Amino acid sequence: MHDGREALTPNFASAEAIAEKIIADVGKTIVLGLPLGLGKANHIANALFARAVADRSINLRIFTALTLEKPQPSSGLEKRFIGPVIERLFGGYPDLAYAKALHANALPPNVEVSEFFFLAGRWLGSPAAQQNYISANYTQAFNDFLSRGVNVVAQLVACRAVDGAPRYSLSCNTDITVDLLKVRRAGGANFRMYGQVNSELPFMPGDGDLPASEFAGFLEAPDVEFPLFAPPAEPISDRKYAIGLHVSGLVRDGGTLQIGIGQISDALAQSLIVRHRDNATFLDIVKRLQNGAAPVAFESGRFEQGLYGVSEMFVEPFLKLIDAGIIRREVDGALLHAAFFLGPKAFYRALREMPPEQLRRIQMKAVSFTNDLLEEADAKRRARIDARFVNNAMMATLLGAAISDGLDDGRIVSGVGGQYNFVAQAFALPGARSILTLEASRGSGSKSASNIRWSYGHQTIPRHLRDVFVTEYGVADVRGRSDCEVIAAMLAISDSRFQGELVREAKDAGKLAKDFEIPAAHRENFPERIVEALKPFRESGVLPSFPFGSDFTPVEQQLIPALQMLREASASPLALTKLLLSGLGASGAPDEAALARLGLDRPQSLSDRIYRVLVSGALSKS
Repeated sequence: MHDGREALTPNFASAEAIAEKIIADVGKTIVLGLPLGLGKANHIANALFARAVADRSINLRIFTALTLEKPQPSSGLEKRFIGPVIERLFGGYPDLAYAKALHANALPPNVEVSEFFFLAGRWLGSPAAQQNYISANYTQAFNDFLSRGVNVVAQLVACRAVDGAPRYSLSCNTDITVDLLKVRRAGGANFRMYGQVNSELPFMPGDGDLPASEFAGFLEAPDVEFPLFAPPAEPISDRKYAIGLHVSGLVRDGGTLQIGIGQISDALAQSLIVRHRDNATFLDIVKRLQNGAAPVAFESGRFEQGLYGVSEMFVEPFLKLIDAGIIRREVDGALLHAAFFLGPKAFYRALREMPPEQLRRIQMKAVSFTNDLLEEADAKRRARIDARFVNNAMMATLLGAAISDGLDDGRIVSGVGGQYNFVAQAFALPGARSILTLEASRGSGSKSASNIRWSYGHQTIPRHLRDVFVTEYGVADVRGRSDCEVIAAMLAISDSRFQGELVREAKDAGKLAKDFEIPAAHRENFPERIVEALKPFRESGVLPSFPFGSDFTPVEQQLIPALQMLREASASPLALTKLLLSGLGASGAPDEAALARLGLDRPQSLSDRIYRVLVSGALSKS
């Protein structure tokens, strides 16, 4: 509770009470807008869903994106490993009832849920989610909120007292809400906003710092406090480090940087830090990765001027780049402009504890600011010098189209999000480049497949917007190139196990000369070469698996590569047999701490004994 709360903005101690207030305010037709990702008011959403389930005269339509859910482990070793991690990191996070109903195919007929961005891969098997998916760029979603007649916005907020009166921060999600409020103030929208106060949420200054009068009510009580959703950083693989290192050589000092979430962004940030702090080592690593191939537009120096960050998503690597003195070029008093954030627990804690003078240099803005040039275009052009917009793709074609959000059967894996927006900016801003990253292949053993295809039945970024692609094998700069030049550049960064078939398909289509051959320097694109090139720098700690810390315990960090090796081996009976023999023949005492973490220190069944031997074999090799 906070003294000095404005009398016209009621406070509620239970989700059921605020749900009753919402129904009294707007009636039984509720079009509920929930922010993307972290900023959802879970208890308010669940209370409204429960009312709709109990009263079929209530028509509840939910419009949102990136519904966060706890990981769901499969059976076997994965469940043994990830189960305790889930409980430790997500145990107090309240599940969203509408998501559970969707998974169970039990959504009542008076409730509809539409998302414009999915948690990656989570809804591939849900016909209801797939049918109600809305294909929209992130900047379009604002208009979709308005056109659907959203009359309720329920958002997680931070609170603090200023001169005896409470102020509320939209914190992690200024993205669409700031623009919605702007339209409402101008009389172009009529919705009520309700805030759920969360004490773990950092209070971010800027456009999302609001008075109580902007809200129609608050939910605030100890019973509805919950830990923020905090996905742990994943270990950076050799392939992803190679991609990050290649991308880091494309970033120009004095320029602008946008990145997303995940291992490649972590790898890029660590690579930039190595480039800045230990330039000789950086050059050595990249030379080993290039394997004699000529570099593409290689930037190798330290960051004397520094970078400016502008990104729809604010992720932990940005803080590390600020701490390293790499992001230090200010624009309007800010080192970084962003629209939403999500990250591990240490990231949220760092923002909560950051001194005010430092926090002011991180400004949360509307997604229309970060992702678009329409407003303040001249100022943005002056600020976004030599921009590098770095985003991930699932696949790419030899002709330069990118597949980032869906499959060729029409199902959506994730969503377009802001990727198209940043690609468009790269073509609109002088000196800017769109960099799309992807691993050259996926799977292992007989299940390996190329992520670079001749063609694919779905595209996120069309080939007329082709720019720069980066895999673990290098950089393909394809902007302004002819089709045959693009194909040659994409083949050079493809996995060599699949190059022959790709060349044949391109020649059969008449898009590549019959006598074309891939240069020798690019015919050694095998995963083993990447492992060997990075090995000394992995062992010396220059390229650690967790460069920015981890919520996994030391024993769990030790187990992750072993379990990954076991998962890959399970696709091949021969590889599995080799691990089994390694486990049986391992010298020295087994790692009892690691085995105990999986409940294999005292095996009780035949399957436990087999698991123990396999894990011991994997630990001996990892």
